[in-house]
Amino acid sequence: MRKKIIFGNWKMNGTNTEVKAFLKLVDKKVKNTDVVAGLGLPFTALQTGVKKAKNVKIAAENVHFHQNGAYTGEVSIAMLQEIGVGYVIIGHSERREMFNETDQSVNAKAIALLANNMTPIICCGETLATKEAGNTVKFVNAQIKAAYKTISKEDAVKTIIAYEPIWAIGTGKTATAQDAQDVCKAIRQNLAKIYDKPTAEQMIIQYGGSVKPANIKELMEQQDIDGALVGGASLVAEDYIALINYNN
Repeated sequence: MRKKIIFGNWKMNGTNTEVKAFLKLVDKKVKNTDVVAGLGLPFTALQTGVKKAKNVKIAAENVHFHQNGAYTGEVSIAMLQEIGVGYVIIGHSERREMFNETDQSVNAKAIALLANNMTPIICCGETLATKEAGNTVKFVNAQIKAAYKTISKEDAVKTIIAYEPIWAIGTGKTATAQDAQDVCKAIRQNLAKIYDKPTAEQMIIQYGGSVKPANIKELMEQQDIDGALVGGASLVAEDYIALINYNN
């Protein structure tokens, strides 16, 4: 059986003081749960997060695929490893839209992370226009195919996929549980074509997009949804605890 993995994504929110206070409230509350609990934090708060979290996994929200060099403002894998970060979110739609992230750079980052024994959380998702044109599955599967280019099946199972329809991020709109399931199922079927069915069955696929305590349980009950990547609700300690403990 696949694990349930729920990560918060704080985006450009959270000072070190706020992260300390948040983890003091939530870390002990996620100790005895079957869910893998995580938190994506801004670069400046990562070291604090790693030091203060005993039960919550800490993720960076981006990384560069080169080891080092003249890349002003970027952060390398070695820099993240040095402070104990084990997960990295890559290809988030906001980075694709606002910071020119491409399918090719997502693939390069995934390859580099896997080569350094880190876990990429690979984001994919469609715009409202793509959805309304009926091209969701085609679009998302193209993103997945590009993201996993040249990645072996042995490495593919070490990754996490986060399906986040762009039209549902921070809008209050949420795909129905069935809609989310349908796309996650299509992603898994695509992975079976790229690799094979046993490999696809092992892979973790999260759903993201206005996930909150009120809808988390129904989403997690779907056959092909193995967790969530949560934005706004993960900023509130009580909501985060409710999300992680949705089945209690």
